This record gives sequence, C-alpha cells and structure tokens, in this order.
Amino acid sequence: MSTSADSNDIEEGLKFQPKFDASGLVTCVATDAGSGEVLMVAHMNDEALRRTIASGEAWYFSRSRQSLWRKGESSGHTQRVVEMRLDCDQDAIWIRVEQTGAACHTGRRSCFYRAVTPGDGGARLSFVDADKLFDPAKVYR
Repeated sequence: MSTSADSNDIEEGLKFQPKFDASGLVTCVATDAGSGEVLMVAHMNDEALRRTIASGEAWYFSRSRQSLWRKGESSGHTQRVVEMRLDCDQDAIWIRVEQTGAACHTGRRSCFYRAVTPGDGGARLSFVDADKLFDPAKVYR
C-alpha cells in the first residue's frame, strides 16, 4: 500500500519509476507524432521499455508469443520514438512516433479501423479508415 508521500513522489516527482502490473507489463499507447492519430496499444516489459529508451525505436512484449519484439522487425513498418511520456501514476506509457508504413499487423495504418455504433440489437462495428497498406499473408510467414 502506498502512502501519501509515495503517491506524491510518483505523481509530482521527477523520478522515473514505471509501475508494471502483476505480469510485469505496462500498457503503451502509440500515436503519430504529426497527426496525433492513435496507431496502436501494446505492452512493454522492463526490457522492452529499456530498449525503447536506449534505441529510440519502439520495442514491445507480445503477450501471445511471450516474447520481446521490435516494431517492424518482420514487416519493415517501424516506429521511431519522438517523445515518451508516463501518466500520472506511472502505470501507462504514451509514445509519439514517426510511423513508417502501417502500424497494425492486419496491414492497416492504425489498429483502430472500426467504429462502434449503437444499434437496436446492441453495439455494431463499421469500418473506418480501413484500407490496407500491405498484405499480412505476404509479410508474416
């Protein structure tokens, strides 16, 4: 349990102390540095975070593969980090990136290519900005 002094240090201090969850991960939101468009949400473990800071390229931890990966290592669609920020309690990261190509493994510029709209039978999805920039079957073999 944190004390108010600990909380004040985390929220108002300048010490970098990211708070990882029980799985050792922190959520990271990547946006386009120029347009502000949300490109993707992924997770970083301590090593991915350290590599991102040291290299200036986005590194993530894949929960499904249980492995570290550098954005673009397979596809060539890389992210150069322009700025990194932590939220108020240091348990979420925001990176502003220069995206080369597509951010989404589906071949789209952004992972957020479907809009949620209310309907009589519940929420529905519709495609928005969903054009594919590459064919994933040709890139990820």
